[in-house]
Amino acid sequence: MAEVIEALVTAGKASAGPPLGPALGPLGVNIKEVVDEINKKTEGYEGMQVPVILTIDGGKVDIEVGSPPTSALIKKELGIEVAKREGLEDIVGNLTIEEAIKIAKMKLDSMLSFTLKSALKEVVGTCVSMGVTVDNELPKVVQKKIDSGDYDHLIS
Repeated sequence: MAEVIEALVTAGKASAGPPLGPALGPLGVNIKEVVDEINKKTEGYEGMQVPVILTIDGGKVDIEVGSPPTSALIKKELGIEVAKREGLEDIVGNLTIEEAIKIAKMKLDSMLSFTLKSALKEVVGTCVSMGVTVDNELPKVVQKKIDSGDYDHLIS
């Protein structure tokens, strides 16, 4: 019967210590190989907390890496730790449309969206509540531009 371990690790910096080592030790797998593979698979999210699901079946380890929340990816792109604002008019940063597309591509598999265009709209929608503009425009304006095809040349 397969054993499933779910853990939250710092991307690119997983180690044989808690939470992975104590959970993997009794299962007889090579902890160093598993940790190295997790670090390889999570290097694109370096420094962020990333959920991982390990399925161990007869010594074979399947590693599934989740992705951080969209808001965490936006904050990473902007180089900010907190998207704190006093009122709805406060702007904490500006994301380029290219950065928003990059995030949409990273999140596409874990979103409810079926297309990159709708995933992009979700990313831009997250910017609304964070106080982040996109290409120096309000996110709702950018969503309308996405709908009207203004960015289709970047998405196709």
